Amino acid sequence: MKTYSTSEIRNLIIVGNAGSGKTTLSETMLYEGGVIERRGDVESKNTVSDYKEIEHYNTNSVFSTLLYTEYNNHKINFIDAPGLDDFIGGVISSLKVSDTALLLINAQNGMEVGGEIHGRYLKKYNTPMVLVVNQLDHEKANFEKCIETAKDFFGNNVTIVQYPVNSGPGFNTIIDVLTMKMYKYPAGGGKPEILDIPADEMDHANELHHELIEQAAENDEALMELYFEKDTLTEEEARKGITIGLVERGIFPVFCISAKNNTGIGRLMEFIVNTVPSPADMPPVKVSDKEIKCDKAGKASLFVFKTSVEAHIGEINYFKVMSGEIKEGVDLNNNSTNNKERIAQIFAVAGKNRIKVPGMVAGDIGATVKLKGTKTNHTLAVERIKFDPIQFPEPKYRTAIKPVSEGDEEKLGEMLQRMHDEDPTIVVEYSKELKQIILSGQGEYHLNILKWHLDNIYKVDAAFITPKIPYRETITRIAQADYRHKKQSGGAGQFGEVHLVIEPYVEGAPDPKVYKVEGKEIKLSVRDREEIDLQWGGKLVYYNCIVGGSIDSRFMPAILKGLMEKMEVGPLTGSYARDIKVAVYDGKMHPVDSNDISFRLAGRNAFSMAFKKAAPKILEPIYELEVLVPSDRMGDVMSDLQSRRAIVQGMSSEGGFEKIIAKVPLAEMDKYSTSLSSLTGGRAVYTMKFSEYLQVSHEIQEQLLKAYEAEQEEE
Repeated sequence: MKTYSTSEIRNLIIVGNAGSGKTTLSETMLYEGGVIERRGDVESKNTVSDYKEIEHYNTNSVFSTLLYTEYNNHKINFIDAPGLDDFIGGVISSLKVSDTALLLINAQNGMEVGGEIHGRYLKKYNTPMVLVVNQLDHEKANFEKCIETAKDFFGNNVTIVQYPVNSGPGFNTIIDVLTMKMYKYPAGGGKPEILDIPADEMDHANELHHELIEQAAENDEALMELYFEKDTLTEEEARKGITIGLVERGIFPVFCISAKNNTGIGRLMEFIVNTVPSPADMPPVKVSDKEIKCDKAGKASLFVFKTSVEAHIGEINYFKVMSGEIKEGVDLNNNSTNNKERIAQIFAVAGKNRIKVPGMVAGDIGATVKLKGTKTNHTLAVERIKFDPIQFPEPKYRTAIKPVSEGDEEKLGEMLQRMHDEDPTIVVEYSKELKQIILSGQGEYHLNILKWHLDNIYKVDAAFITPKIPYRETITRIAQADYRHKKQSGGAGQFGEVHLVIEPYVEGAPDPKVYKVEGKEIKLSVRDREEIDLQWGGKLVYYNCIVGGSIDSRFMPAILKGLMEKMEVGPLTGSYARDIKVAVYDGKMHPVDSNDISFRLAGRNAFSMAFKKAAPKILEPIYELEVLVPSDRMGDVMSDLQSRRAIVQGMSSEGGFEKIIAKVPLAEMDKYSTSLSSLTGGRAVYTMKFSEYLQVSHEIQEQLLKAYEAEQEEE
């Protein structure tokens, strides 16, 4: 295989709803380019793309798969992306290295939920887009509906390049209004007969041709002047305008195919190599204060967008050459770990098939193996530069997981870490607070797929259990307590007495000087102040107000240690406590029996007593929720949110959908992704992120206290 120049490379991602035919199109493109001699199909489980066991089991894409084909002396790298939102991580990582997207539209249904979701991401990442109407051979194919729904979603930049003459079971003929030719395909697809457009189609073709030329001209001033001068453009001039328009997302060309019957694929690939932008046509990538142009003459750099582990091979790193040229044996700096890495082997990748190549230039996409510590989002380069990491979406679904056998704890941890490395949208965290391994992902199906891998591939027997909620405890008023710890058991004993006052911490409030508690006035003289930012959020402010030496200063750290022990296991429910001021103002010690442990226990118990007298409250985590929902499902979604104690912050319209912004307690979000999908037929999408901690109601606090008491009794 030759080393292709940057201008001879095209980088695509194929996106669209599950069932739109992405994997079938990928297979046909491989066949058309001669990379495979025989096409597989999804039903027979023998496609190059969906080659992993879980994909055979489910007959849909779970992972993004890198592929390549060769056509007209060009190399087309393309990524077959999953269609389900649960696996959106594979789409987002692939968008990082793709210059153009082919968005497939099922001719039976028009725009579907997966296409809408992917379309939003294409807009967010400013990715050029070609719309491909597939399955035009289906008896329910409706090209006009596809165009109508696409324009409703994407606007008037949707521009027809091709339309079908005879959609339905006999579909074999396409009119192309860029070349102004008719393409008639033989049974079984393949190479078409190129004919003049018949007279009865000429008016319609001319009308669409004029619209296409006008759209192409609008993207460049020089072309617009030519268009005004000649009232038309040559095919070459139109291609130039379309290329510019694609880069600027000023035009979304529409093509017609039947991937299953290999109808229209060759012409689509011809358009890709002739008109779709090469990596050199794309804007430079900004890195700190400089721009990195995709140019072979630049210094070598690459970005790792995916890491996977395969049997008998180990870890595979998939990368895009961002600048310069890389060859076998080159040493590069990993600017994410500050280690050196040697690129021993370079592969062009078509699914599980990897072809060894001597090198790759700027813009090309490939893979390498046996790197020491390189993972997804790492930059390898000659210079000290670091490309911006892929920003994966926040998790939407959480569960707790534990091994069925305690002896499998270490193995489970290793396997979960491996699966996170392969799919960073899987987030694994051991919560010391909750004493659970918390597993988060993009949906219930997403985590069920993870469980399938644990059961069937890694042979770790694990169970999902309901995750606990990370509540917090705090106080709402001032309280005082004192506690004497005294223990005598022959020889040296233990003695420590601590008097303290606690109050709620408020940002910017002055240090205490005097407290009035239970009819008594306590005057304070602050000798020392320590403000601690707690790992779990909030603050503890610790005041040493001891005068007259009633407690030696050497015991003050021990008292603080006792306070922190109780802050880590709150007196109400064992949750973390936060936002409290503690002033130690008096106490007693013994010349022989006082020691650190005595004052640690005295401080801890005094704090616990004061805490319970200070009108303590339980706080719950509140998340900001953003839901995009079809208008006709708005009422159902709003009712469901109200049942989850949601407070709606605002509503607006976006791309034909209604956007709801609300704040919802995490405790009410269990299995929300599944419920929302059920309510809206899978059409609604949502994101959620942590917002704040707020007090729970009295009723809920009572429920939590009773549940904690019952749990303590069981233990």
